[in-house]
Amino acid sequence: MSKNSIPKQYGLEQAEFDEFRAFLQQACGISLGENKQYLVTNRVRRLLEEHGLSTFGELVRTLKSGGNRRLKDQVVDVMTTNETFWFRDTYPFEHLKTVLLPELMARRHEKGPIRIWSAACSSGQEPYSISMTVEEYKRRAMGVLSREVQVVATDLSSIVLEQARLGLYDKLSVMRGLSPERREQFFEAVSETTWRIKASVRNRVEFRALNLLDSYALLGRFDIVFCRNVLIYFNAELKRDILQKIHTSLKPGGVLFLGSSEGVGQTAPLFNMVRCEPGIYYQAKARQ
Repeated sequence: MSKNSIPKQYGLEQAEFDEFRAFLQQACGISLGENKQYLVTNRVRRLLEEHGLSTFGELVRTLKSGGNRRLKDQVVDVMTTNETFWFRDTYPFEHLKTVLLPELMARRHEKGPIRIWSAACSSGQEPYSISMTVEEYKRRAMGVLSREVQVVATDLSSIVLEQARLGLYDKLSVMRGLSPERREQFFEAVSETTWRIKASVRNRVEFRALNLLDSYALLGRFDIVFCRNVLIYFNAELKRDILQKIHTSLKPGGVLFLGSSEGVGQTAPLFNMVRCEPGIYYQAKARQ
């Protein structure tokens, strides 16, 4: 099938698709491939009906006008929300519990809390997994933390942030990567089909809206950054810019966890790669 030939049942003309791609690139930096028409129509069609829009061309014109912030948030949400589950890949959380937290807790001369950033946190599974890991470390430390731990979680979508702040999850969500033991320890049943994160875990996490294309200055500096399974959606230039800003936001020697299929690419001179079998992380080099 040629680039300019899109089946009519998709409901999306090539010009409309190109305009939509340009909007998404400008709004959040994500580059859609040329063969993603079906993905767009599948995810966005419901919003056309909800907002009384008859065509994708009308949708794009409405988005460009800037007059409907809710619609923009909904479009960005459906196009950027990806699969997420508890304790994804396991090793970052185990390494956090057994190596990084003990090392950071031992630095009693350092003032202030240990700060961890979960970037592109979606509906909250990653930052809450980090907070549960802190609770498990705390139990090993006889219930005492020598330094407070703060978890900052950010996402572009205000819709998923609203959900994440509530800490409410349905049966399907709590089954994805969460052991029965952790569900029993860190969740409380709200109904037969809904569970809520306990306050001891929930209160450690602060959720903030942030576009990774914008400045991170207001977030402060971090000991550890989780930015996993999101860089794959950006082109090389934006990926480099994001990693440079993350490096600036890390304290000297700070740790960066990326997704299993991601690397630091052009910013390799800013980081040392560290193996923590079975995975790796990146340690920020001192600024020149």
